[in-house]
Amino acid sequence: MHRRLATGLTTGLTAAALAVTTVVATAATADAAPSDKAQVLASWTRTSASSYNSWTAARANQSAWSAYGFDWTTDYCSSSPDNPFGFPFSTSCARHDFGYRNYKDAGTFSANKSRVDSAFYEDLKRVCARYGGATKAACNSTAWTYYQAVKVFG
Repeated sequence: MHRRLATGLTTGLTAAALAVTTVVATAATADAAPSDKAQVLASWTRTSASSYNSWTAARANQSAWSAYGFDWTTDYCSSSPDNPFGFPFSTSCARHDFGYRNYKDAGTFSANKSRVDSAFYEDLKRVCARYGGATKAACNSTAWTYYQAVKVFG
């Protein structure tokens, strides 16, 4: 009788443990980011204008992307002016922060830093393309300086 009771108790505990494990695994799966998170992140951190535009649209509707668990926080251009000499660099800096934060979270920062920095520079040059003459030259010079700073210190 004791042996039967012990066997039944062990079987019951094993079944309970299995049930708890299944619930925990199911909850973890439900909380996990979609399987294409890395691809979405890569698509939003390319150098193209379409990548920039896709990211800005997603940023404006972050709740639609909440399942991905992206880090949208930003300090914009860190300790540098967000709009140096009146050039609106803040959104470019926010996208750069997005790339850095999310690739660090993914553990793939070093493999992607150069591309994120290059995308930042392209974004800045697109800002500068709105200007002409000496203003454009000053903007491009400032963009180059910001790019060199993140490339070296980022």
